[in-house]
Amino acid sequence: MPRIAGINLPDNKRIEIALTYVYGIGPSLSKKILAQAKISPDLKANQLTPEQVNSLKNIVEGSYKVEGELRRERMMNIKRLKDIGSYRGVRHIKGLPVRGQRTKTNTRTVRGNVRKTMGSGRRAAAEKT
Repeated sequence: MPRIAGINLPDNKRIEIALTYVYGIGPSLSKKILAQAKISPDLKANQLTPEQVNSLKNIVEGSYKVEGELRRERMMNIKRLKDIGSYRGVRHIKGLPVRGQRTKTNTRTVRGNVRKTMGSGRRAAAEKT
């Protein structure tokens, strides 16, 4: 089981897909890294030699921000927006969409699936007489 950037890559997947388990590496970056390391994307992760694993590890950890470093940078960017009081920072604080989406409908994921509906405003009678 190859270990890159603190993540155990799954053995039975192609290395092209297995690399995407590392936070910050997507499909296109995975292909670029494999081309740089001269490794076939069709190999399974458990078929890699120790030299190939070391070359992947050196490329990923040396050239790209991944995992903890990338998460920390994203959190610092959001914290900076909040501290200077920008519009985007205020939206982050309030837990609302930041990138201009409408909020009358379709913000279920950002607001945590809040479903508030109004009834008729009239309460049902407690008991019939």
